[in-house]
Amino acid sequence: MNPYFLLGAAIVAELVGTTALNLSDGFTKLVPSIGVLVGYAISFYLVSLVLRDLPIGVVYGTWSAIGIVGIATISVVFFDEPVDLTGIVAIGIIVLGVFLLNVVSEMSAH
Repeated sequence: MNPYFLLGAAIVAELVGTTALNLSDGFTKLVPSIGVLVGYAISFYLVSLVLRDLPIGVVYGTWSAIGIVGIATISVVFFDEPVDLTGIVAIGIIVLGVFLLNVVSEMSAH
């Protein structure tokens, strides 16, 4: 299976787990707490599979950066958290970094 597809699935699972973490209210709500555990377990398992084919620096850099951008977006859209121009620029820089790491850099396995 394509390692980038698995990495994408790992990122989605991590976003589910992190969103559930916010909803768990300090692990006092059962269903979101279970979502945290399941989301992170799936995410880490998928990342472990991706590491068979791609370098850890590229994998972890991409997984964490896209996770940051994704959860920042979720926080604004679903939790009405504020966003400003500086935050948007910072997120754009993160996206640029992921692009450079995966497409331009010789660190990745393209």
